[in-house]
Amino acid sequence: MDPVVVPIDGVLDLHTFAPGELKGLMQDYIDACLESNIHDLRIIHGKGSGVMRARVRSLLEKDLRVHVFEDAPADAGGWGATLVTLKRT
Repeated sequence: MDPVVVPIDGVLDLHTFAPGELKGLMQDYIDACLESNIHDLRIIHGKGSGVMRARVRSLLEKDLRVHVFEDAPADAGGWGATLVTLKRT
Protein backbone atom coordinates (compact mmCIF):
# COMPACT_ATOMS: atom_id res chain seq x y z
CA MET A 1 0.00 0.00 0.00
CA ASP A 2 1.35 3.42 -0.95
CA PRO A 3 1.74 6.03 1.79
CA VAL A 4 -0.98 8.68 1.93
CA VAL A 5 0.26 12.20 1.30
CA VAL A 6 -1.37 14.65 3.70
CA PRO A 7 -1.06 18.35 2.83
CA ILE A 8 0.13 20.55 5.71
CA ASP A 9 -2.45 23.32 5.45
CA GLY A 10 -4.19 23.25 8.82
CA VAL A 11 -6.96 20.88 7.70
CA LEU A 12 -6.59 17.18 8.47
CA ASP A 13 -9.28 14.96 6.90
CA LEU A 14 -9.36 11.59 8.65
CA HIS A 15 -11.97 9.90 6.44
CA THR A 16 -9.42 7.50 4.92
CA PHE A 17 -7.80 6.51 8.22
CA ALA A 18 -8.66 3.95 10.90
CA PRO A 19 -8.81 4.85 14.61
CA GLY A 20 -5.63 2.83 15.25
CA GLU A 21 -3.68 5.03 12.83
CA LEU A 22 -4.57 8.32 14.49
CA LYS A 23 -1.97 8.61 17.26
CA GLY A 24 1.11 8.71 15.04
CA LEU A 25 -0.68 10.56 12.26
CA MET A 26 -1.92 13.35 14.53
CA GLN A 27 1.44 13.68 16.30
CA ASP A 28 3.26 13.96 12.97
CA TYR A 29 0.66 16.37 11.56
CA ILE A 30 0.85 18.67 14.58
CA ASP A 31 4.66 18.60 14.37
CA ALA A 32 4.50 19.59 10.70
CA CYS A 33 1.97 22.35 11.37
CA LEU A 34 4.12 23.84 14.11
CA GLU A 35 7.17 23.70 11.83
CA SER A 36 5.10 25.61 9.23
CA ASN A 37 3.91 28.12 11.87
CA ILE A 38 0.30 26.89 11.60
CA HIS A 39 -1.45 27.09 14.98
CA ASP A 40 -5.13 26.86 14.05
CA LEU A 41 -6.25 23.45 12.80
CA ARG A 42 -9.46 21.80 11.69
CA ILE A 43 -9.54 18.03 12.11
CA ILE A 44 -12.34 16.43 10.11
CA HIS A 45 -13.34 13.12 11.69
CA GLY A 46 -16.89 12.84 10.37
CA LYS A 47 -20.12 12.40 12.26
CA GLY A 48 -20.77 8.64 11.95
CA SER A 49 -20.87 6.67 15.20
CA GLY A 50 -18.57 9.07 17.06
CA VAL A 51 -15.66 6.63 17.44
CA MET A 52 -13.21 8.79 15.45
CA ARG A 53 -14.36 11.97 17.21
CA ALA A 54 -13.82 10.38 20.63
CA ARG A 55 -10.36 9.09 19.63
CA VAL A 56 -9.32 12.48 18.23
CA ARG A 57 -10.43 14.27 21.37
CA SER A 58 -8.76 11.75 23.64
CA LEU A 59 -5.45 12.30 21.83
CA LEU A 60 -5.86 16.09 21.87
CA GLU A 61 -6.53 16.09 25.64
CA LYS A 62 -3.18 14.37 26.23
CA ASP A 63 -1.13 16.50 23.81
CA LEU A 64 0.69 19.26 25.70
CA ARG A 65 1.05 21.29 22.50
CA VAL A 66 -2.72 21.80 22.33
CA HIS A 67 -4.05 25.00 23.89
CA VAL A 68 -7.77 24.41 23.28
CA PHE A 69 -10.18 22.47 21.04
CA GLU A 70 -13.91 22.59 20.31
CA ASP A 71 -16.57 21.52 17.82
CA ALA A 72 -16.38 23.39 14.54
CA PRO A 73 -19.24 25.79 13.75
CA ALA A 74 -22.03 24.37 11.57
CA ASP A 75 -20.61 25.93 8.39
CA ALA A 76 -17.20 24.29 9.00
CA GLY A 77 -18.36 20.74 9.77
CA GLY A 78 -20.23 21.10 13.06
CA TRP A 79 -19.66 18.15 15.37
CA GLY A 80 -18.09 16.28 12.43
CA ALA A 81 -14.94 18.39 12.81
CA THR A 82 -12.86 19.67 15.71
CA LEU A 83 -11.14 23.04 15.74
CA VAL A 84 -7.78 23.03 17.50
CA THR A 85 -5.59 25.90 18.64
CA LEU A 86 -1.98 24.97 19.30
CA LYS A 87 0.15 26.71 21.90
CA ARG A 88 2.53 29.34 20.64
CA THR A 89 6.08 29.13 21.97
